[in-house]
Amino acid sequence: MSKKILLTGASGGFGFLTAKLLTEQGHTVVGTMRSTSGKNESVAQELSSSGVHLVEMDVTNEESVNSGVQQAISKMDGLDVVINNAGVGVSGMVEHFTTEDMQRVFDVNVFGVQRVMRAVLPFLREQGQGTIIQISSCIGRITLPFYGPYIASKWALEALSENYRAELSGFGIESCIVEPGGFPTTFIDNLIQPSDTSRNESYGEFMNAPQAMGEAFMEALQNNELQRPQIVADAISSLIELPFGAKPFRTVVDHMGMGEPVEQYNQVLHQITEGVYSAFGIEGMLKVNK
Repeated sequence: MSKKILLTGASGGFGFLTAKLLTEQGHTVVGTMRSTSGKNESVAQELSSSGVHLVEMDVTNEESVNSGVQQAISKMDGLDVVINNAGVGVSGMVEHFTTEDMQRVFDVNVFGVQRVMRAVLPFLREQGQGTIIQISSCIGRITLPFYGPYIASKWALEALSENYRAELSGFGIESCIVEPGGFPTTFIDNLIQPSDTSRNESYGEFMNAPQAMGEAFMEALQNNELQRPQIVADAISSLIELPFGAKPFRTVVDHMGMGEPVEQYNQVLHQITEGVYSAFGIEGMLKVNK
């Protein structure tokens, strides 16, 4: 069944592929990006020619988000699915990121999601049904060195999504999280570096570690034919195709060694969560009201 879908961050790797795929499958898709001109012009033209409706929206600006969401609802004459995909990454020693650097990351990856949620939820609650898909990361479940602010933001997103799941289920709004591993996309090409370089010398030779790890990971990605960005778009599409209320809360997408352990971790956390909610007599909040 065709859905009306709002997807943020349509100019990036996962967003671009997902917007195109969902449109090809007959869904109506509004993809957002900060600007459809400049560096995004060719991507915007390709998406537009593929049938994706575009709206300029900056998730770091509340007025822009409110306006963008209203434009999207108007263009589609409704809204069924929201995919919070816009995000930024980092690379570097966590100590070297200033508080302003951290705020920049959280402004997109966490506060940006909250702005979109606050803009779409009044409509979805009144409608009595909707689907939220948060694009998190495998390193929103575990930590790896040299990606500190990004990992912290994704852990925050996971917690936020857990809360939304429980608080929205009674309104007929289902929540899902997609957790991709690392993929060779433009996301990696645009990682934010620490602003403070004054402490580099004190780290000695270890300062070379982030770049060395990044280069080794890129080589591993290039040698792994299974780790194609398209499989993330395919996973999001498969999730949307599942019946309302039957979607898994978490979906892991990775063939680089993190996928299986994170899935095991998620299964254990799911059992713990169900146990705690049952102990508090609120287990019904984990099941969406159909």
